[in-house]
Amino acid sequence: MNGGDEVVAAPVGPPQPLEWKFSQVFGERTAGEEVQEVDIISAIEFDKTGDHLATGDRGGRVVLFERTDTKDHGSSRRDLERTDYPIGRHPEFRYKTEFQSHEPEFDYLKSLEIEEKINKIRWCQTANGALFLLSTNDKTIKFWKVQEKKIKKISCMNLDPLKAVGNGSVASSSNSVCSKSYLANGGCPDKSSNDFSFPPGGIPSLRLPMVVTTHETNLMARCRRVYAHAHDYHINSISNNSDGETFISADDLRINLWNLEISSQSFNIVDVKPANMEDLTEVITSAEFHPTHCNTLAYSSSKGSIRLIDLRQSALCDSHAKLFEEQEAPGSRSFFTEIIASISDIKFGQDGRYILSRDYMTLKLWDINMDSGPVSTFQVHEYLRPKLCDLYENDSIFDKFECCLSGDGLRVATGSYSNLFRVFGCAPGTTEATTLEASKNPMRRQVQTPSRPSRSLSSITRVVRRGAENPGVDANGNSFDFTTKLLHLAWHPTEHSIACAAANSLYMYYA
Repeated sequence: MNGGDEVVAAPVGPPQPLEWKFSQVFGERTAGEEVQEVDIISAIEFDKTGDHLATGDRGGRVVLFERTDTKDHGSSRRDLERTDYPIGRHPEFRYKTEFQSHEPEFDYLKSLEIEEKINKIRWCQTANGALFLLSTNDKTIKFWKVQEKKIKKISCMNLDPLKAVGNGSVASSSNSVCSKSYLANGGCPDKSSNDFSFPPGGIPSLRLPMVVTTHETNLMARCRRVYAHAHDYHINSISNNSDGETFISADDLRINLWNLEISSQSFNIVDVKPANMEDLTEVITSAEFHPTHCNTLAYSSSKGSIRLIDLRQSALCDSHAKLFEEQEAPGSRSFFTEIIASISDIKFGQDGRYILSRDYMTLKLWDINMDSGPVSTFQVHEYLRPKLCDLYENDSIFDKFECCLSGDGLRVATGSYSNLFRVFGCAPGTTEATTLEASKNPMRRQVQTPSRPSRSLSSITRVVRRGAENPGVDANGNSFDFTTKLLHLAWHPTEHSIACAAANSLYMYYA
């Protein structure tokens, strides 16, 4: 203080909208190429470090990618701080490995086919340089370990390595093979036939094979656990607990709690199945553990509500600790109201303070300390509202779009039709509402008209963002295409980088 003058800090405005750029594409389609059903991506997930990315497809395969640009500039934090490279350098990933996670099955008791499609992937804690992850289809969850193994080869044999046929390659030194091409146990191949004959007098010395570990490595994926026969209905969610030991799996009516090390039993912690199935009014659509509180989880329903439960209250959590739902506006109800209110995905922010939910038409951001309504509502594709009848006829109204939050919690993203995805700013006062296309030119169909924030609620800004509202076109002024939809996407945990799936192609963008 000097002479009674007070220094007042200038108010900090909302962050500037991000400028998104194309980074990479894996599995890009050529013009006119037909997409195979089994190649369509059905799940995407970054690990906690952001250095690994996993995708699952409808063919039951899991593909892993690893980041390469950070490895090029030193492995330690000190090395990275000393390295001077352009800030604009975009993240780069490369193919690491893939494995067949699930196979198609048939339930003979219920006469039902169980498809191999991967519904969800979740990364687990790493240990001893190995990667661990959970993957699930409709009925079975699997726990995978992916690790680099040194290749072992066989050497010092009586067998000629050039003519050896077996499971692995054969290595030998110059003195480890007999002068004649004898087979194991003293046999010698006859070139004129497949019969074997022993040389006269036998073999003077028999060399026992030796296993030699080489410097070559190979990535091996091994299934450590199989968690099966615990769900009567299709699994829609799996979520790791922050304790690193347990996880949950959810289907339409139940949520089960598992220990990673025990696959023979699980504990049913939520059961919404009524005594009479005719009384069923809602089903579970998504479930997620709190990122830091191991006793707290949230699950969403087909009625558009989110329930927060505390595992410390009781063994079977029939009652919720908090209920988050938005009151229906008077006179706004229609045939489609309940259908489009169904929540397809929920995500906690990294700090656990906010929950992001996606229903068919909107994204909603909820503060777990305020259950009176969402903090912000973002209109994803309001231009489709006049077309709800058509969407119902072709079943598009039941599409399940995922959502994600940035690591800093200032932005949210979700997909739409015509291979578009939308990024909204959720900081107070921001008007950021960007539309991008899953292509090499993401800004090609960008909307130029900014959205305006609406009314505020006390100190918390409650906003509604809209896109273009011409009923005949999408948010870009182009006719929309219901057959190309961007359902799956993930935000890098520490950087402004998004990975999204357009059919069988994986696109990556950075800002």
